Amino acid sequence: MRLSLLALALVTTLNPAFATPNTSDYDLVISQGRVIDPETQTDAVLNIGIRNGRIATLSEETLNGEREIDATDKIVGPGFIDLHTHSGLPFGALLQLRDGVTTALDLEAGAFPASEYGNFIKAAPYLNYGASVAHFSIRMKVIEGREHAWLIGENGAIVPGAAFFQQPTDAEVEQMRELLHQGLDDGGLGIGFLLDYMSPAVSDAEMRMIFEVAAERDAPIWAHIRRGVNGDIQPLHDVLDVAIETGAPLHISHINANAMGEIGNWMKVIDEANKHGADVTMEIFPYTAGSTSISADVFNRDWKTIFNISYEDVQWAETGEFFTEETWYKTREARPDGMVVHHYMKEEWLREAMVHPEMMIATDAMPSFNAETKAAPNGAGSYTRLLSEYVRDEKVISLSDAFMKGSYLPARRLEQVAPVFKRKGRIQEGADADLLIFDIDNIKSNSAYTNPFAEATGYDYIMIEGEIVIDNDDLTLEAPGRQLLGTTL
Repeated sequence: MRLSLLALALVTTLNPAFATPNTSDYDLVISQGRVIDPETQTDAVLNIGIRNGRIATLSEETLNGEREIDATDKIVGPGFIDLHTHSGLPFGALLQLRDGVTTALDLEAGAFPASEYGNFIKAAPYLNYGASVAHFSIRMKVIEGREHAWLIGENGAIVPGAAFFQQPTDAEVEQMRELLHQGLDDGGLGIGFLLDYMSPAVSDAEMRMIFEVAAERDAPIWAHIRRGVNGDIQPLHDVLDVAIETGAPLHISHINANAMGEIGNWMKVIDEANKHGADVTMEIFPYTAGSTSISADVFNRDWKTIFNISYEDVQWAETGEFFTEETWYKTREARPDGMVVHHYMKEEWLREAMVHPEMMIATDAMPSFNAETKAAPNGAGSYTRLLSEYVRDEKVISLSDAFMKGSYLPARRLEQVAPVFKRKGRIQEGADADLLIFDIDNIKSNSAYTNPFAEATGYDYIMIEGEIVIDNDDLTLEAPGRQLLGTTL
């Protein structure tokens, strides 16, 4: 006997034997993990239901999902948001992913247009990526007539010409102003300002123009400020005064590298300015050496006095070999595009900065092209080092503090230029499921100055918008990352 459509509908509704099987409520369920949400200070064993890449629910009740991860005795935290990387290359991006980074941003240098950042990784984006508007690139375009979107081109690092280091005319300053606005219109995540790399070529008028644009657009300036001698605070006042006068949001990149032993005084000055209405944030990276190009402008100055070091404190990144005066000058002439690692900071300075409640953690990862072309270890081990050394072993900060400094505070800083960050750096209903699952006793930062690209290990799962990209230290075939622009929702 054949049933009519109406009769069939009634039968399947009323008779469970004919009903469509129950579908799972969630695409993925993470069960019984210790959930750390830095914004709400949640620290509890909960079940997480993920649907369409976002956290749909947090519950003590059992949840039903198409796939389930048993996170019993594991930590579930938000993926790290690195505000300061220069490693938008496939090799470097994968190193950062394995270090717990789910969003890697080049904000200190940036790109112009910002959408050009990440061209090397767009074919397989294993993590989210983005950039600020690059003042240096705009300056090169206006003053030199050269167009380079990012620090790295098809043939390696970009080396500015002599004209780049001359002060601009009034007309050139206004041309740069127009292009900065254009870059922000096109989605740049604030303005990248490599002031120290072109000092003293940046005139007062040029710097004020940058801060005026930032104030008008409520867009953070991600500044590598001028470097004084052995922690001199005057370079901080130089930018802080203009930020206060114009009302521009200002972020001090790698403050530990500039402040050195004066870090406490620097933080007090910033705290006092913020109490009186300024909008200034800051970051450190969790290592005691800096890394940059051997042709960087600071090495044209009395760098030994500035850093309070000498040739034997500086390594050639590619080999780990320390310099002599003779090899220093030979290498600078022969390989101006190469990277050095200069050891000049102390652990006590780093710890003093790390406990500041508003301090953010970033990496300042140098471009990492391949396993042979070595750089500093920051891009491979910063966040795992933060968790394993400063949280687990030495208890300098708490687990919640680590996610506050490495995930939530960076997201909060970016919300004003990109709405997507209101859903990142958190574990809450509606947040993007950019998550880390791990046993804190198992994670290990394996990189070192002599072995900078040893991958971090011990993460059970790393996922981006609900897609698992690391499964028990193994890379999956998923590449769910995307470019995050100021227009991204």
